[in-house]
Amino acid sequence: MRLRTAALFSVMMAGLVFLATPASAETTSPSPGPSASAPASDAPVTGPAIRVRLLDQQEGKAGNNPPPVPGVTVTVSDDSDTEIGRAVTNDAGVAAVAIPGKGKYSVSIDESTLPDGVKLTGKKTLDVSVNLTSGQNVAFPLNGKVVEATPFVERFVDSVVSGLKYGLIIALAAMGLSLIFGTTGLTNFSHGELITFGAITAYFLNSTLGLPVILAGILTIGIGGLFGWGQDRVLWRPLRSRGTGIIAMMIVSIGLGLLLRNLYQFFFGASTRSYTDYTSQRARDYGLFDLSDKEVAIMVIAIVTIGIVATIMTRTRLGKAMRAVSDNPALSASSGMRVDGVISSVWTMGAALSALAGVLLGLNSQVNFMMGYQLLLMVFAATILGGLGTVWGAVLGSLIIGVITEVGPLLGVPGSIKEVGALVVLILILLIRPQGILGRAERIG
Repeated sequence: MRLRTAALFSVMMAGLVFLATPASAETTSPSPGPSASAPASDAPVTGPAIRVRLLDQQEGKAGNNPPPVPGVTVTVSDDSDTEIGRAVTNDAGVAAVAIPGKGKYSVSIDESTLPDGVKLTGKKTLDVSVNLTSGQNVAFPLNGKVVEATPFVERFVDSVVSGLKYGLIIALAAMGLSLIFGTTGLTNFSHGELITFGAITAYFLNSTLGLPVILAGILTIGIGGLFGWGQDRVLWRPLRSRGTGIIAMMIVSIGLGLLLRNLYQFFFGASTRSYTDYTSQRARDYGLFDLSDKEVAIMVIAIVTIGIVATIMTRTRLGKAMRAVSDNPALSASSGMRVDGVISSVWTMGAALSALAGVLLGLNSQVNFMMGYQLLLMVFAATILGGLGTVWGAVLGSLIIGVITEVGPLLGVPGSIKEVGALVVLILILLIRPQGILGRAERIG
């Protein structure tokens, strides 16, 4: 009985071995090498990988989603040009190639495998820096729109127009600074805070109280003028009455600027904010240059304001009184003119102009507590370049500074330090004509 059982067990084992032999042979048969064809990307790749997605941008122009481009071979190499792997885009237009980890790689596609009617718009090889442990996503432009380089003349004209816009904003603040210096002799280092005051006030009226930007700007001009009048009555007039020297008053203005700047940061915050209206607009084509509606409005408002100030200075009794006090305060006082009242009017007008400059600057860019302080250097440069104490010199110097600042990056000046070009021109002009372009040469001492 035991012999029969052992024999039967031996026959069953032999049969199992016989049946298993073909399967083993099939399993261990050699697989085709990578030279035969690139593997499809249907199987998911685990670990770090470079994933390429190809979409037909031409077919997606009608408003539909761009369709995928399958069947395109993608090759990934390391920084020593050693091929790491290949893959073929699947039905979703995606190909994934596993990589060792972080590093620099080159990703290329085989243009011969692109379907008919699909062309590569950019480069066929892209250098990729992988900084994530999961890998990197790469996209190649297919049937995309080829963007032609903008002609130099067109870029130059755009820069000049942008510089004129920037210069007009500077001119409003520089006129206020020039008026104050011309009548009091004070170089006000807190003048930038008057600009910030205007921008923050308009932001409060617009965003917090919900007023339209135009109405908020008009109210800000009046509030800014009142702020300047209050400064003169509370601070500057008592200092003048005590016979405080100009140098001491200039140091006081530095301290006042620090105080106001820190108050702005405390109440407004360090973040950058925008008005609720007219924040983003598309530019309109005006031939050689493009401008949005708000940029046109900024330039028109600034030009009209400069014209109004010019009319006041030349056609009104207040303007004549301002010029008289600027020329000779002692003679004006002996003639019965109220010099302190004229100076208060100058502070009111100068602060109102600076507040308007802050509103337009915030409308052109954004509002933050440092914006006036950052613009102060440009305002000083424009005022000195045009001629200290001359309103028209401030306007001319501002336009020159604005154009040079905006054209500089086009001529190779880094955008982060584009103000340096304007300051270099300022130094050169002062070496040739120290009194400024429209200033009068005077003998000192």
